[in-house]
Amino acid sequence: QVQLAESGGASVRPGESLTLSCTASGIIFTFYSMGWYRQAPGKEREMVATIRSAYITDYAPSVKGRFTISRDNAKKTVTLQMTNLSPEDTAVYYCTTLDGRTNLPTNWGQGTQVTVSA
Repeated sequence: QVQLAESGGASVRPGESLTLSCTASGIIFTFYSMGWYRQAPGKEREMVATIRSAYITDYAPSVKGRFTISRDNAKKTVTLQMTNLSPEDTAVYYCTTLDGRTNLPTNWGQGTQVTVSA
């Protein structure tokens, strides 16, 4: 059974940084592409960043240059480093496994809340 456990969500001020972590179990982590998605109130869920098993990364235009996704296969973790946060980044952030061909989510964590406000 795949389990994805996110941590690190918090309330921060604009311009501050935050790091989210996700620990996976029940999968051969090395084989999986992983991603972070987010859902803001009243909005659809959207891709934030993805990292393939070959460490190729992709970012949403709105976070490129501010967010960094990385993975540690030995620890089965995927991390999202977020800098220069703005209120528009306020959302529930979800860790996902991704289909190797479509790069679309296949499993979801429970989510972690990030709130950016003055």
